[in-house]
Amino acid sequence: QVSLVESGGGSVQAGGSLRLSCAASGAGDDYSRYCLGWFRQVPGKEREGVAATFLFAPWYADSVKGRFTISQDNAKKTLYLKMDSLRPEDTSMYYCAAVRWRVGGGRCTTGVDFAYWGQGTQVTVSS
Repeated sequence: QVSLVESGGGSVQAGGSLRLSCAASGAGDDYSRYCLGWFRQVPGKEREGVAATFLFAPWYADSVKGRFTISQDNAKKTLYLKMDSLRPEDTSMYYCAAVRWRVGGGRCTTGVDFAYWGQGTQVTVSS
């Protein structure tokens, strides 16, 4: 069982930056073998995939390309989402997720069926 805990959310003005973190436990030595993703959801709206990565190959939603950067530190078993040039429409609860993956298993995107989810961290961007 993998547990995920997000942190780093907060309030920022438009144009500002935040870095979210997602610390994993329970993945043992296999953290690098997980497809990792970031999602966001506003109450009353569908969850939106933001970014994903496997073996340092990132995928981004069009809405965040060029502004957000996903990265991971395998030694710390931590996933990051650096968010620059934030906009009010980026305001949301952000969640990280993970699923065991393998080379040849297809591209790791937010469209895959993630098995483990964090509790979320709130990001609020004011204009």
